[in-house]
Amino acid sequence: MVECPHLLLENLSTGYAEPRGRRTVSSELNLGIASGEVVMLMGPNGSGKSTLMHTIAGLLPPLSGQVKILGRSLARLGRRDVARALSLVLTERVDGGNMTVWDVAALGRYPYTNFFGKLQREDEKMVAEAVEQCHLKGMEQRLITELSDGERQRVMVARALAQDTPLILLDEPTAHLDLPSRLDLVLMLRRLAHELGKSMLISTHELDLALSWGDRLWLMDREGKVVSDIPEALVLGGHVGRVFGNQELSYDVKRGEFLVQREDLRPICLVAEGMPSEDHRVYWTMHALSRLGYKRSEDTETGLKLVVTPTDWQIKDGEEVRSYGSLTDLVSALS
Repeated sequence: MVECPHLLLENLSTGYAEPRGRRTVSSELNLGIASGEVVMLMGPNGSGKSTLMHTIAGLLPPLSGQVKILGRSLARLGRRDVARALSLVLTERVDGGNMTVWDVAALGRYPYTNFFGKLQREDEKMVAEAVEQCHLKGMEQRLITELSDGERQRVMVARALAQDTPLILLDEPTAHLDLPSRLDLVLMLRRLAHELGKSMLISTHELDLALSWGDRLWLMDREGKVVSDIPEALVLGGHVGRVFGNQELSYDVKRGEFLVQREDLRPICLVAEGMPSEDHRVYWTMHALSRLGYKRSEDTETGLKLVVTPTDWQIKDGEEVRSYGSLTDLVSALS
């Protein structure tokens, strides 16, 4: 028996019904997210990522097709049932006023409470588990205003976990975080998805995080079309370069980074002596030289030649040899 995907988009078209007629952003999307799967949604600005996220969340009606969660059409669910089917973590910074970590996390239980909103013992247990799973144990009584951005975002994830939904949508959850906090959050989300069987759709601009930690990518181009596959397949298939590249930028599949295309680049022959040709010293030397306007050449007979050794950098220009004890000194000389 084939397991029903937590999220299924069937011939979904997204956009806006405007007075002058409807404006379609994406057409006939057929995509799904399985239990325990982390999907990263990526695309250029204006491609329609937010429109798609809002449609999946029920904040925008589909132009056609449908969104299904555990086989049930989102359009046919009441408000409370929607809140039990999906939870949403938004980009905006959290302004919790005088609310504590526990107060915010407990908000996730209100789809299950009675008219008075009183938490039962089972609700409190779910909140406590969510707080612990998000590494917030011992911080329950701290005010939201006292927390760092990374801690606040973990509180919002705890609220989504306490809501106990099969699907969690996160819109740019790392937008306001520093690099270590971004990585910590993504790794935490991945662990929670895999351990708890949650399906997560994460909209992000962090290509490095998406390629490294997403189980699958939804890559949306400027026409609103989406290609879905594992990250490595999208790289090898040229889709990452096609979607994000332009006349000045190309994606280097081998190095996993974008390179600026310039016609005025100066050739330099880079040679390693006493180390592998792809040693990290060679890589970061070329990284610095690329910023100065050089491109690597295989021609060892003409032009500038740079020899990288375990102890120094040697520029050989004809018969002249100049040695530098640090990469900083080399860059200063070539500048």
